[in-house]
Amino acid sequence: MTLIKKIKDKKVNFEFNKEYIKVVTDKITSNDALFITNSFKEMHPADAADIIEHLGENDREKLIKLNNFKINPEVFIELNESVQSEIIKYLSSDAIVGILKNLESDDAISILENVEEKDKNTILSSLPPKDRFALLEGLSYPEDSAARIMQREFTAIPSNWSVGQTIDYLRENKDLPEQFLEIYIVDENFKPIGTVPSSKVLRTARETKMSSIMDDTTFLIPVDMDREEVGNLFENYNLNSACVVDKANKLVGMITSDDVLTVLKEEAEEDALRLAGVGDEEITDGVVKKTKRRFNWLLLNLFTAFLATWCISLFGATIEQMVVLAFLMPIVASMGGNAGMQTLAVAVRTIATNDLTQNNFSSNVFKEFSIGILNGIIFAIISAIIVKIWFQDNILSIIIAISMVLTMIIAGLFGILVPFTLKKMNIDPAIASSVFVTTITDVIGFVSFLGVGAYFL
Repeated sequence: MTLIKKIKDKKVNFEFNKEYIKVVTDKITSNDALFITNSFKEMHPADAADIIEHLGENDREKLIKLNNFKINPEVFIELNESVQSEIIKYLSSDAIVGILKNLESDDAISILENVEEKDKNTILSSLPPKDRFALLEGLSYPEDSAARIMQREFTAIPSNWSVGQTIDYLRENKDLPEQFLEIYIVDENFKPIGTVPSSKVLRTARETKMSSIMDDTTFLIPVDMDREEVGNLFENYNLNSACVVDKANKLVGMITSDDVLTVLKEEAEEDALRLAGVGDEEITDGVVKKTKRRFNWLLLNLFTAFLATWCISLFGATIEQMVVLAFLMPIVASMGGNAGMQTLAVAVRTIATNDLTQNNFSSNVFKEFSIGILNGIIFAIISAIIVKIWFQDNILSIIIAISMVLTMIIAGLFGILVPFTLKKMNIDPAIASSVFVTTITDVIGFVSFLGVGAYFL
């Protein structure tokens, strides 16, 4: 059953059943654009976008190319980025211009990024000069910078205005954002000096000066700040919005919490995918594209697997002397690999959130060392008992116990050392760490187990 509630007088469907998707598909086949348009109007834009995403690629193309169907800009911006890129190919330049005109500048830039270069100039030349300048300026900044996610629509007033003047300005000015939580106070050089919540303006007498009720604590975000750092700033200080300034500290835009929420979600997804070695893979990507994305890391893993095998070959005589070592060897390597990946996952996340710094690095390394010893001892005892019961061999129990402790310690240490070292080398830890940590733990696991075995046998 579909769960429905009301938000902004729009029906919000949290789960669409297959029957409804089939109805939309049938209406596309019968060219019933009116039914689809009216249905989408009754829904929240995010739900309409969800339906489009659930359609097959061919059905999406037919829908966009239907006569009398125009995709709502609010629906378009809710689409997955890969679906946006796909749909843009089916839209005319005029249709894209119509979408851009009805969106805030940050959303417009994110769409324009997916337009092919040969069409970008045509679209920009069709926009009003003011909008064209704003988009060109935004595109001139790095892709992961604050300038790419900021809105150029904001509310700013001089510090010498009264509350009454401010209220009259807010009522009469048609170029202000539709929604805003804070009003920025600027000096004569348009540099932000404070903020006033819009609710506070409504509760204050008209003759009161805005400068007397403003909050002097203003977070100034440089246009070139990395958007991940912006997300950390919002998270640390529980910000609803923050102003963005250029190199001269002049106010040029604002970033709101909903934009930051999207950034944090994308960064978390990106880190998770990169740790798995699949890059920026999207669910809508084709088989060939997905295969290409995964190939490089799988190839690297193949070479590291051969490296681990070569290490095993060095102890061929030891294995021949006691074949049972070959049965138990994967246990040590597997435990080390899992322990290393646990530490790695925590380390990558703490680096991304700036929680792991030069100041607390030593204490965290010591902590992982201690965890490695503790886990090593616990699992060494468990493994030794199982091996003793299974093979009735005290020497074999000692071998697996010692190697388990060594492997767990090394796994914990390299789980934090590898990503931190890569970060110092300006390499994204999420991309390369997993391969190095997996290789190190496998090699150390095999060498420690077989090395200890060679010593005792």
